[in-house]
Amino acid sequence: MPRDGSARPRVAIVLFNLGGPDRPEAIWPFLLNLFRDKAILRVPFFVRPLLAWIIARARLRPATANYALLGGRSPLLELTEAQARALEAALPELDAKCFVAMRYWHPFSMEAARAAKEFAPDRVLLLPLYPQYSTTSTGSSLTAWREAAAAVGLVAPTTSLCCYHADPAYVAATADRVRAAYAEARAKLDEATPLRVLFSAHGLPQAIVAAGDPYQFQVGRTVAAVLRAWGETVDSCVCYQSRATPRPWLTPSTETEIERAAHDGAAVLVVPIAFVSEHSETLVELDVEYRALADRLGVPGYFRVPAQNDDPAFIAALAGLARRVLGRGPGLSSFAGGRTCPAPHGDCPHARAGLALAA
Repeated sequence: MPRDGSARPRVAIVLFNLGGPDRPEAIWPFLLNLFRDKAILRVPFFVRPLLAWIIARARLRPATANYALLGGRSPLLELTEAQARALEAALPELDAKCFVAMRYWHPFSMEAARAAKEFAPDRVLLLPLYPQYSTTSTGSSLTAWREAAAAVGLVAPTTSLCCYHADPAYVAATADRVRAAYAEARAKLDEATPLRVLFSAHGLPQAIVAAGDPYQFQVGRTVAAVLRAWGETVDSCVCYQSRATPRPWLTPSTETEIERAAHDGAAVLVVPIAFVSEHSETLVELDVEYRALADRLGVPGYFRVPAQNDDPAFIAALAGLARRVLGRGPGLSSFAGGRTCPAPHGDCPHARAGLALAA
């Protein structure tokens, strides 16, 4: 029962997201925060501050140019707050309040934890806006939250959702968006022009995946599930964008796949499969930079599926996930309950927690 004896449980839902600069002056500290994260830059601690400064310095000019195209700031916070309000409304049986915890710019986990403590919840649900788990995204956010909650003295039964990469409702909502965008793109093309679907996910250094991070596996599971839900046989591939360091990253790159499409005379429909909100990687990298590349290479058509943002079907999927995982009680939960990643993915949070592989 809720502490105040009311009929509706008082639940703090913490939405994890990356964050983004809210003004031009914030771009530099945002980049520093990003590359100082030990989950991102995996080098000895005494090297990390200097190397983070060097990488951030190299990224500052292009990042500033990118954000200038967006008015000097990221739209991610406003979009995440819209998702938060929509999710609250989708859970009328709960006295639910969503708190946004960004990883690399305000509001940080500490700010969200203070606000959540003031709310005095009966339960806490940690819900990442990353469908696929990675140590560099959800894993890093979970660590930051635990530290922040302890620092402010927030004590309440807590349920952590680690991933929902193949949740049926999330998959169906995504497939609906891809289906609609494909039909629209197909209608604008000559019948003889092939259309290839590029499922573009944020990249990751290969070394992180080799060390056991399940992200690439889960991205593949998402794409396979979306294609099954779509029910059409189409030319498609998985590719990766946003390479940030000189180390080897996951392949093929989205740029390489655009080049291959140009060689094959195929138009492309790009699906941001690991993003659920519009931000610089979709609005600039996909919509401006990659479109320009496609035009330069002579790709006969370039189209992009919008991110989910506060799409009602996506919000309904999040609400369904919230109900299910809260019903399982405190602790770690995937969309399916237990572990969904094969044994080689030792950085799956269930593996780290020592839980048995789910059947």
